Amino acid sequence: MVSIIVPVWNRAGVAGRTLASIAAQTLRPLQLVLVDNGSTDGSLDVLHAFKHMHERNDFEIIVTTEERHSAGAARNRGFKVARGEYVLFFDSDDTMAPTLVERYHKAFAATPAPDIVVVGRRFVDTNGNTEPHPLRKGGDQLARHLLHSSLATQAFAVRRDFFERCGGWDEDLPAWNDLEVGCRLLLQSPRIAWIKEPLVEVNSSGEASITGTSFSARHGQWERSLDKITRDIAASPVHDVRRYLRLVDYRRLALAATYEHEGQSELAAPLKAEALARLGTSLRLRLTMPWLYRRIATGRRGSARLARLLI
Repeated sequence: MVSIIVPVWNRAGVAGRTLASIAAQTLRPLQLVLVDNGSTDGSLDVLHAFKHMHERNDFEIIVTTEERHSAGAARNRGFKVARGEYVLFFDSDDTMAPTLVERYHKAFAATPAPDIVVVGRRFVDTNGNTEPHPLRKGGDQLARHLLHSSLATQAFAVRRDFFERCGGWDEDLPAWNDLEVGCRLLLQSPRIAWIKEPLVEVNSSGEASITGTSFSARHGQWERSLDKITRDIAASPVHDVRRYLRLVDYRRLALAATYEHEGQSELAAPLKAEALARLGTSLRLRLTMPWLYRRIATGRRGSARLARLLI
């Protein structure tokens, strides 16, 4: 069985869209675990109403709560309750195609069975415009995740036992916690399968988005996750540790450039200096990293792909 775990915090006005897309899944039996994370806007009532309307013998819906206000804590609470052999975590403002879970289930049935299945996504802005997120099979998946967040929360399903061995979500990280947990999963060299079709739509901007409208508004939180990822990689037996640490430092540099782009130079300057000091181990990086910084700070795209070639 597959379990879907959805943490909810003050999403009474938008969670219905997500829940409807889950109710429309073609796979049965199916388990849905909804975790209210201390909502004050009536979200818990919305969850109970959804359970009352949609629960069936082949569609189990569990509504539970987590007092600690942390997406990681809420997801871990849902994982403890879930019974599925395979689990997927999902955000309460995104939507899934009706065949998503069925496709996951078929992928896990392959031989040899994968530990993780990654799916394609498309991003939707406040005007309804969509943009696909490229999904590239094979190659260096840890590098791709560090640069492109390929194992974002809503982009993968995982074998329960494999996820449990990796330690679950870090409850102390308020931002980019999926970047960190994805790195820990990939550091274990999992077997991975891919579904290229964009079967998930991600609400990528606006106040309703979990990410919010700016990075600088949550400065310090992103950095905590990058620091934790640095420790994860440094403590791992993975080959070419130094290269992966440089890729994390590139993320620091890109974050600083994003602060600059948002008009927050005072936040950008110390983080930029730290990242360049870490990256300045070769003449090539000393010359190219400031150039990439300027590209990002002026709103140009494609820098992550260039960084992967340079580092």
